[in-house]
Amino acid sequence: MEIDRLLFELDGRFQPVSMLPLMLPGMRRWPRHESTRQWLEANDAFRRDVIARLRAEGPLLAEQIPDTAAVARDSADGWYGPNQVPRMLEALARQGVVAVTARSAGRRRVWDVAERVFPAGMPEYSDEEAERMLAERRLQAAGIAKQNSPWTCVRDAGEPARVEGSKWKWRVDPEALARVDDEVDGRVAFLNPYDGMLMDRPRISEVFEFDYVLEQFKPKSQRRYGYFAHPILMGDRFVGMLDAELDRKNEVLRVNAIHDFLPFEPEEDDMIRAEIDELARWLGVGLVGER
Repeated sequence: MEIDRLLFELDGRFQPVSMLPLMLPGMRRWPRHESTRQWLEANDAFRRDVIARLRAEGPLLAEQIPDTAAVARDSADGWYGPNQVPRMLEALARQGVVAVTARSAGRRRVWDVAERVFPAGMPEYSDEEAERMLAERRLQAAGIAKQNSPWTCVRDAGEPARVEGSKWKWRVDPEALARVDDEVDGRVAFLNPYDGMLMDRPRISEVFEFDYVLEQFKPKSQRRYGYFAHPILMGDRFVGMLDAELDRKNEVLRVNAIHDFLPFEPEEDDMIRAEIDELARWLGVGLVGER
């Protein structure tokens, strides 16, 4: 990310830089909640301190920036500690003022002012243009989406579609529709349980016939696939769940189980295991467990 700048990080997610000009108009309107707006106004001097520190000394870790907040916000969910710097940095990132420029060796975020992180000379769009283009990009990524889904806001992008047995209004990407009869390549992907594709559960169920349940918050005795199991997507089908975890201490990818919804064909099994091998290589660790 920090080398070729093809991606940028926001709210813990990596986005292609081509999305940034479409997102910036909405980022500049943030925040929408009055309580956050009041906190930023009360801490305007703190806000300016953080920006000035980054501009003069950045890139910096959050811990290298003094907490000069006049008003502290409590963290009811325990997500934030008493230090207000991480909260302010995230607020400024959502406004497009600062950005994550790298990750440290310990995977901590390294921050800098946005003009030194984001590419220069990006196109600028009005709010209306940006919203329309964002909706089109979301639909291109989804292929088909509920028109009014809070997870994939596509509005009137694309064309109307009907999903048999569904009560929802759907929109489909014309390019995806044109490829509907093409042979699927069957590529294997392991989805993070928090992947955006999985957020709209009715869509996953009605389009892919996959009833996904995140078992992270279930008692161990009630888990079927594992604490943080990854859905396995093969082409356009969900075929199983991968229960695997990265053991950083021992530098291995530990595969606890590979669950199939229907018995894998030998070729499918080979593809899945090859993808696991590739994941371990990408992570730069060894592989233990099911082979």
